[in-house]
Amino acid sequence: MAIELKKGVYWVGVVDWSIRKFHGHELSTHRGTTYNAYLIVDEKIVLVDTVWGPFQDRLIENIREIVDPAKIDIVVANHAETDHSGSLPTVMRHAPKAAVVVSKRGLESVEGHYHQPWAFKAVQTGDKINIGENDLVFVEAPMLHWPDSMFTYLTGKNILMSNDAFGHHYATPFRFNDQVDQEELFEEAIKYYANILTPFSGPVLKKIDEVLALNLPVEIIAPSHGIIWRKDPLQIVKKYQEWASQKPAKTAVILYDTMWNGTRKMAEAVGDGLAVEGIPYKIFHMAVTDRNDVITEIFKAGAVVVGSPTLNNGLLPTIMPILEDLRGLKFQNKIGAAFGSYGWSGECVKIIEEHLGRCKIPVAAPGVRAKWQPKPADLAECVKLGRQVAAALK
Repeated sequence: MAIELKKGVYWVGVVDWSIRKFHGHELSTHRGTTYNAYLIVDEKIVLVDTVWGPFQDRLIENIREIVDPAKIDIVVANHAETDHSGSLPTVMRHAPKAAVVVSKRGLESVEGHYHQPWAFKAVQTGDKINIGENDLVFVEAPMLHWPDSMFTYLTGKNILMSNDAFGHHYATPFRFNDQVDQEELFEEAIKYYANILTPFSGPVLKKIDEVLALNLPVEIIAPSHGIIWRKDPLQIVKKYQEWASQKPAKTAVILYDTMWNGTRKMAEAVGDGLAVEGIPYKIFHMAVTDRNDVITEIFKAGAVVVGSPTLNNGLLPTIMPILEDLRGLKFQNKIGAAFGSYGWSGECVKIIEEHLGRCKIPVAAPGVRAKWQPKPADLAECVKLGRQVAAALK
């Protein structure tokens, strides 16, 4: 069902209540998501972004509630990833005379996805297209989170259609931020930032400054996923500035896996040491915990302590993916530590510490190893490790 944002501007997207994994299982979506597309009815008819391919028929139905899709003059593809552009071939079959507006990098990425001879028009920051009473103004946003990413601003209505920026995966019956549970909303917003945009925090800050310098009045921020920000829309911009600064709290995350509970006992002892020093912490057993949720907690925390038994001269397989996440996400301003148990070769601590080094997370104190099940002396060393991490945090 189409929903009016402002006179002549409509949400024509789709709510996906059932999706639980996104980006090819890269990201968990416990609360579903939305694919937001926006229809502008002026002297020219404009569609900004489409929806994921499986929902293409519903997109066309929503557009038909407002106009005949054949009357669309311009389709803006802010980003080529198929959760945004997947219905573009269907839209173009219904609107074969429409121009396809993309960023300069989008010329390559959109054509590279669909290999169609559409009437492309490439734009760059500051370019305008008049559509009647109002203009479309474009802002390139490379690496937020693809090289081709772009924002589209609608003058007169003061709406910033920001594509992936300021979005989140959150399915609700309602479309606007003042209509939904605020705690859930910001839980999903920070999870989205932590798991997707963290490595681009520098460009995020620069792009926000660039957009603010344009002095465009913003009354609505309309991202490609989740709800639309209409009440105090700049609150999410301020949150992005805060998150992009990566100033962590004085808290710790302990993550581990275990075979016969020895490493679990060590994890809990590390936590005891942190608690003695007044440092809040959370413990996650990675065999039974969602990795993206843990990444979000690490993003907020100042310390990450990792534990694993040694298996086949390495770590348990459940630990390696999140270590790779830490490397790829390029978290800043964190400290780390390692612990683990072993029966034969005992490389676990060394491997974790080396990986923390590759992540540019300095090791706060030497790691603790326990042979077989940890003895009281081993657990005492784990408590000491927790206290050392706490001291480094302070």
